[in-house]
Amino acid sequence: MFWAYGFGWQRLVFGGLMMLLVWGGLIALAVLVVRALTRPVSRQPGGSGGPSGSTIDRALEILKERYARGEITKDQYESMRRDLQT
Repeated sequence: MFWAYGFGWQRLVFGGLMMLLVWGGLIALAVLVVRALTRPVSRQPGGSGGPSGSTIDRALEILKERYARGEITKDQYESMRRDLQT
């Protein structure tokens, strides 16, 4: 008659799964909050929402590589570099 009242293994398994879901959710929430608080701001002053510094740095690296491979001339390199830095 112990099974008739719902205190069997099903309740134990369900309770364990629920506990895992709750703790997993709390840990995931904590990770998201920490990441949001420690993430660098990617917007430029003035709220223009332009590219971040790391994006510009990567673009300059690509530009230097293209110049080093001879894909672009020195004048093209200088012009593109000025465009990226403004």
